[in-house]
Amino acid sequence: MFFEHCQEADDFLAGLERRNEGEPEFLQAVEEFVRTVMPFVLDHQKYIDAQILERMTEADRIIIFRVTWEDDLGQIRANRAWRVQFNNSIGPYKGGLRFHPSVNLSILKFLGFEQTFKNSLTGLPMGGAKGGSNFNPKGKSDREVMRFCQSMMIELHRHIGEDTDVPAGDIGVGGREIGYLFGQYKRLENRVTGILTGKGLSFGGSKVRTEATGFGSVYFCENMLGHRGDSLRGKTCLVSGSGNVALYTVDKLHTLGAKAVTLSDSDGFIHDPAGIDQDKLRFLKDLKEVRRGRISEYAERFKGVTFHKDQTPWGVPADAAFPSATQNEISAKDAETMIENGVQAVCEGANMPTELAGIHQFLQAGVLFGPAKAANAGGVAVSGLEQSQNALRLSWSHQEVEARLQGIMHDIHAKCVEYGENPDGTVNYVKGANLGGFVKVADAMLAYGAV
Repeated sequence: MFFEHCQEADDFLAGLERRNEGEPEFLQAVEEFVRTVMPFVLDHQKYIDAQILERMTEADRIIIFRVTWEDDLGQIRANRAWRVQFNNSIGPYKGGLRFHPSVNLSILKFLGFEQTFKNSLTGLPMGGAKGGSNFNPKGKSDREVMRFCQSMMIELHRHIGEDTDVPAGDIGVGGREIGYLFGQYKRLENRVTGILTGKGLSFGGSKVRTEATGFGSVYFCENMLGHRGDSLRGKTCLVSGSGNVALYTVDKLHTLGAKAVTLSDSDGFIHDPAGIDQDKLRFLKDLKEVRRGRISEYAERFKGVTFHKDQTPWGVPADAAFPSATQNEISAKDAETMIENGVQAVCEGANMPTELAGIHQFLQAGVLFGPAKAANAGGVAVSGLEQSQNALRLSWSHQEVEARLQGIMHDIHAKCVEYGENPDGTVNYVKGANLGGFVKVADAMLAYGAV
């Protein structure tokens, strides 16, 4: 694999699996992390003595609760919800809420674990958390979504606060859901404070927050290419997904002179060899953000576009790829195909979208690989900037926020190079991101003693 074999890592992961049986996503995330940082830990006795990895891989607390709500037919419905507060060593817990039928404890633990080190890389004082529910907002009316969000916040508000835990949006939780959640929090607490990020601009939100993850992913890729004297200009790019991350990845790629030729949803993907320009992007934003339609409608609207039902875009030849849909969407076979087709860079816009074997394939082939905890940190970075604006009771301009985002992504790239540069000058960004995120959190934990 892309890490050296280490018996200590094997033993650690065997124990972790016994303690977390039936949680494959969480185990996958921890394995990728532990196998890259274990050699560093073994060289620093202070981390071994403090059992730092054992502590890091246990969440501070996990809150599980029922959400009871009434649908439009007057029927009582019940869902399960969670908040995984993973680690607050460097700041209040920070991480999104996800509403999707696939949500379970394993997925939320993996996301909260990853979030801890992603937030560390931003340089902002934020700990790691994640939460959500197996509630499915798709097909629900606005009033049903409102009733669910209000019911969920009745329990959630007990566990969050601007200096304790500041949730944000994620899959299935956009501006509508954040608005309903924030309104209920305000009613319950009788306070207007920056308790959630991703809010509307009329009640404390930040400019560039919607665009931030997609923009940040592109900035990180531009930094990777720039480090070896190249750029995105003129490159053909694959993008998966069609939510905010994917749409604003396409937007920034177009601005920087690259050409995005694919997008996808759960029905399949579209291939537009001419590239998705600003006019087409306006159609997509209306389709996905307003009408909540299917990506196949794009192929019906524009000439020369093909729709590939129940397929992913990774077989289309391209120079760079931005997986921006969901976890494990790129398999080892997909990675092999992409390498054969000449892909030069992969930048993860989604969380853990590449299987471990796929990461190995990319690194072995010398493909620039930007792991999620570095590449998609732009979203939480601007969430952190939203918290700062809320605390200061002011709003920064679009230009100022985007300039700060660019600076943060540049600094994350520099941190990855610092910890991941090989003797031959190439960079293992997986190692760099993991070590860069680890050291800050670990040293803070050491400073607190046995807590």
